[in-house]
Amino acid sequence: MHTTQVTKSTLALAMAASSISMQCASAQASNDSAPQTQVQVPNRPATALFQGAQGEQRTTIHFDPTTQVVTIKMLVQDPRGYFIPNIRRENFAVYENGVRQENASVEIEHAAVSIGVLLEYGGRYQVLNESVGEADSAAANQLLGVIGADDKVAIWTYGDKVEEITGFSDGRDALGSAVLKLRTPPFSEQNFYDALITVVTRMHPLSGRKALLLVSSGLDTFSKADYRDALHAVVQSDTPIYAINLGSLLQEHASASLDAGPYAHIDWKRAESKLRQIAAACGGRMYSPQASVDLPAIFDDLMENLRVRYVITYKSTSDPNVNRARTVRVELVDSRTSEPLRIADASGKTVHSKIIVKDSYIPREAAAPESSN
Repeated sequence: MHTTQVTKSTLALAMAASSISMQCASAQASNDSAPQTQVQVPNRPATALFQGAQGEQRTTIHFDPTTQVVTIKMLVQDPRGYFIPNIRRENFAVYENGVRQENASVEIEHAAVSIGVLLEYGGRYQVLNESVGEADSAAANQLLGVIGADDKVAIWTYGDKVEEITGFSDGRDALGSAVLKLRTPPFSEQNFYDALITVVTRMHPLSGRKALLLVSSGLDTFSKADYRDALHAVVQSDTPIYAINLGSLLQEHASASLDAGPYAHIDWKRAESKLRQIAAACGGRMYSPQASVDLPAIFDDLMENLRVRYVITYKSTSDPNVNRARTVRVELVDSRTSEPLRIADASGKTVHSKIIVKDSYIPREAAAPESSN
């Protein structure tokens, strides 16, 4: 893809994301207006910004045994994985054990997040190291621009070992200082699998909405663990991984600056495939920027997918037995006719929706302290 085309695509994505954010903010205020028979959403790009299939999206159900109130945090997406805004309270039909819950309320949540960042920071060739350093700095600086006052961030780098640059308890100033310290990585191995297992383990104790931002080529040179070990650790974790694949950037720099000799043995496609599988295995996404100009749109997509949920709350009318599983179903309907709700973009084209919600829960198990994941 040419740089001009990439720039135009990025600008379009950024403008769409800005429009989505403004419309999400006004959705709650519009809930009390006249019944809505059709939802209009902004035009979205024809293809997903991430590569491959996204992982199973994380939604939660919480049950309060004292009040019998159920809280569902769920997603409504179009076929390309973009969040669909502007759906009002009356357009959600919620069924528990097949019975419609008439007292349901709906809000939009923009949750604070805890983001762990794992940066590839080593290599065996000077040009590769320089390219990695530039990509790391660009990604870290872009992250600084999208984190909020209530968000928490920790940064680790890896080459032959994992090093913590800044922790979750450090403030924003410390984060900014850490980013400034990122320079050309040293010569070292790229022990990706060992690093991933280490950081996923460190993310586990965190509560609330969280994710690991992985900036990596997916290459591994000398880890004690292998790919299967890393994938198993990721599957067992409760932390979605959003991977930014450095492969395309590194290949371009390598081919422009060196002969193919030192890079001839690298299977870039295989490394990319493994990185994509790692992201998909835990409910995340993988992005493959062609240039740093792509990063703003990527981070908008990433943060929207991580932060934003529809939150449905209702007082359950089911059998009070807290040990018996209850089914849950959510539909989008025209409140006047009970027919399926029509969703269209600004051009009038129908937008198909996918409702992502857990289909059942056991009250006793869902009564634990609420998680925001």
